[in-house]
Amino acid sequence: MQSSLQLVDTDEEMTAVIHLIVPRDQIEMVMGPAIHEVIAVLARQKVTPCGPLFSWHRRRPSDTFDFEVGFPVTEPITPDGRVVMSRLPAARVARRLYQGDYAGLGAGWGALIGDVTKAGLSIQWNFWERYLSGPESDPDPANWRTELNLALQR
Repeated sequence: MQSSLQLVDTDEEMTAVIHLIVPRDQIEMVMGPAIHEVIAVLARQKVTPCGPLFSWHRRRPSDTFDFEVGFPVTEPITPDGRVVMSRLPAARVARRLYQGDYAGLGAGWGALIGDVTKAGLSIQWNFWERYLSGPESDPDPANWRTELNLALQR
């Protein structure tokens, strides 16, 4: 299930992340460990996330995904292992809320891209997902909610 399309101006956000470039078929294997690694660094440094987990894709996926996974923060961290400071960019985005299993995210993105194209908007191919609720909060994938944000040309 998806919500209606929204056009939103976002502010730049300071983030603590791990940058990953992985083959498409390995994303599920690397996401979990990377998330736990970021959480552990934040806990050690006593920094509390100020928003939900996200993944920011720097380019349109091909046979590889080039993305950052992490959390927004209000104070800088000291780089620790693979965890570094970054920023989600300020952008004009097309946004939609997707509800359901992560396996359906590809179709959710396809629908969002289709609606943006039909509306005559130009895509920047800089996009991110915010995981508002997932397996950590509900065992039923039908209740998982992911915010899809697709940057647009200004």
